Amino acid sequence: MLVLGIESSCDETAAAVVEDGRKVLSSQVFSQIETHKVFGGVVPEIAAREHLKVIQPMVQAALDEASCTLEDIDAIAVTQGPGLVGALLVGITYAKGLALGTGKPLIPVNHVHAHIHGALLGLDAPLESLFPGLALVVSGGHTNIYYMANPTDFELLAQTIDDACGESFDKVAKLFGLGYPGGPRIEALAKQGNPNHFQMPRMVEEKKRLLFSYSGLKTHMVNLRHRNKGVFTDEETADLCAAFQEEALGQLVRKLESALALKPASSILVAGGVAANQRFRAMVDEAINVPVYFPHLRYCSDNAAMIAALGYHQFNTQTHPQSVFSDYDWDAFSRYHR
Repeated sequence: MLVLGIESSCDETAAAVVEDGRKVLSSQVFSQIETHKVFGGVVPEIAAREHLKVIQPMVQAALDEASCTLEDIDAIAVTQGPGLVGALLVGITYAKGLALGTGKPLIPVNHVHAHIHGALLGLDAPLESLFPGLALVVSGGHTNIYYMANPTDFELLAQTIDDACGESFDKVAKLFGLGYPGGPRIEALAKQGNPNHFQMPRMVEEKKRLLFSYSGLKTHMVNLRHRNKGVFTDEETADLCAAFQEEALGQLVRKLESALALKPASSILVAGGVAANQRFRAMVDEAINVPVYFPHLRYCSDNAAMIAALGYHQFNTQTHPQSVFSDYDWDAFSRYHR
């Protein structure tokens, strides 16, 4: 079964064709990073306009790469939320037009849940060996842990009460003038630094509290900068990045351990932009004693292959799988609503 995925939730316009939820036949991503870099973050109005410019050629490029046409597609999956509403509406409206024009079923997909399926793309392990499992989505907008009884069941166990993990990386990088996006820059500098030079607070340290919090760690970095009047040597900046990264990622590992103690699982799936961090991957591998699966690097950030993958599983669990619109609430939503 071939599913065309369309993603436009933030600053990537993406289209992909995925076969049977696991095999990626094509994945096209147009990034707006260079457009938004001058602002130090994503400007919603600009993002929506950029999506409008490229969504049609991106879909065509995905079909061409997969050597297929719309006639070969069995269903269309599109991001419904969470995300920037203006950006989401570009993808949703375009997908609706394709569905109406071709008669193909249209499936709205939760972007955060879809990230988890990014870890399954190209994975050879049989699905039955992965579930029940835990899933961690850690990105610029979300830091959530789920318990999953099957590929379409998402029981939210933990989420951030303030900043997301990736968001804190971006804010700290901006604070120290390191550029945007902040995660890759902090990771690169951290490799050169000593994580023990600067002491960091341990946030939400109680093991029984399945919550994340990054505002206190961010505030600690603000206070360090103010005490030094913003003057740090290159070596000190690298040490700051190493110490910040170690605690920011360490909180993720601690909460995964707590979730695993609460909900024994066959595996852990880790997804989202922060999943690309190599230090984080090493920390998880050292601490967790069940199989852990990370996405290929190209599927850590926003992409449409993950949208198509989850759409495939949702399509196969529908009561009326040939429905185009009637079974769904089609309101785009900006925030995670569970």
